[in-house]
Amino acid sequence: MVIPAVYLTHTSQHNYMTLADKFKSVIRDVKDFPKPGIVFKDITPVFNDPHLVGELLNEMAQHITVLRPDAIAAIEARGFIFGSLLAHHLGCKFIPIRKAGKLPYRTRKEEYSLEYGKAAIEIHEDAVVPGSRIVIHDDLLATGGTAEAAGKLVENADGALVGFSFLINLSFLPGAENLRTRFGVNPYCIAEY
Repeated sequence: MVIPAVYLTHTSQHNYMTLADKFKSVIRDVKDFPKPGIVFKDITPVFNDPHLVGELLNEMAQHITVLRPDAIAAIEARGFIFGSLLAHHLGCKFIPIRKAGKLPYRTRKEEYSLEYGKAAIEIHEDAVVPGSRIVIHDDLLATGGTAEAAGKLVENADGALVGFSFLINLSFLPGAENLRTRFGVNPYCIAEY
């Protein structure tokens, strides 16, 4: 499936940039969010450019298609945006992974460590069909703690974790290596910092 042409005119500068560079040119850095010392990579400005959204979606779909996924499992909250678009684009199931206590039905839970304590994510207990091929998507890969917990949820539900997809990888942090080591899967990312 190809995303149809949209109605936004681009500058000639955009025409000569790589997709990763185009994407990075619209990401907004927000200093000291969510706490002092953090520079938050805000992807929301990308949604002002439907053509760029389509390019990003097509690029991710090309990499994910070869994994033959039965489902895209996306992590709350920003992961839901492209995760649900990818699932629709690929014609496969969408599985929401949410913070503990947010899903209405019976759930499976996985805890993970944060710098300041612990957190947990959940999926519905019937979300993963045993043996189904699952790709996990989120907007950003840092240390990989949340993505690792999501991978454990898939494995504990007898799903086959076949890939990870991210818009951004903070390559100065160990997330990609942690996921490769733990799951034997090389994470795919559009842009790196």
